[in-house]
Amino acid sequence: MRLLFIGDVFGRPGRRIVKQQLSALRRREEVDFVVANGENASGGSGLTQGNAEELFKAGVDVITGGNHIFQNRDIFKFIDDEARLVRPANYPPHPDLRGQGVGIYLLPGGYQLAVINLMGTVFMRELDNPFHCADEILRQLEGEVKNILVDMHAEATSEKIAMGWHLDGRVTAVLGTHTHVVTADERLLHHGTAYQTDVGMTGPHDSCIGVTKKTIVQGFLSKLPVRHSPATDEVALHATLIEFDPETGRASGIYRIRETED
Repeated sequence: MRLLFIGDVFGRPGRRIVKQQLSALRRREEVDFVVANGENASGGSGLTQGNAEELFKAGVDVITGGNHIFQNRDIFKFIDDEARLVRPANYPPHPDLRGQGVGIYLLPGGYQLAVINLMGTVFMRELDNPFHCADEILRQLEGEVKNILVDMHAEATSEKIAMGWHLDGRVTAVLGTHTHVVTADERLLHHGTAYQTDVGMTGPHDSCIGVTKKTIVQGFLSKLPVRHSPATDEVALHATLIEFDPETGRASGIYRIRETED
């Protein structure tokens, strides 16, 4: 079976290339299920209901989040009712917290896939320990779901790599998001888990990780606050394809994919 994970969809350019390329990509690579990180899909920060629907209509089956998932207040209108949306599971319990940190979905042939979203804590907001959170979720899934994808949304490469080794043999894949820079370290770990430190960004690459170059350079030069504006040019889709055995949940292949606009 084949699962496609699309790296951080950034703003309108990212949504546009997903709509342009995903249908053909699904056919060409014989993809059974598509997950996309969409925490930056609306204006480069957050996710609105309308933009989520755009991605679903384009062929995305599940959207994961990260540190910006609650940035746009529109998310609170639909996150509790949208089963295809998963936010980081290691947010601490609070009455205002909304949404789910893990979702279980049907694959072809009647198999199940669990999608877990975790957020790192190194150089990021201090949430609950993602390693302990992952262990607890896997205890709950034990004996129920064999195919498990983890979106590890984190800044530090060491934290992502450590999560890969921590979950090796216990999940199908651990794929990193957040940095918007694709890494060339895709591999099968020793016990059958596919791993990559960062899938990269789906959006404008004539930019500084999605934002206009001039804006970010000016911020570094002046050290003053600057207003981030999404860039528009050299749009590319970065994704990772996972091959796995749905009977065992073990991965047999992992491949980087890059598509550019028509």
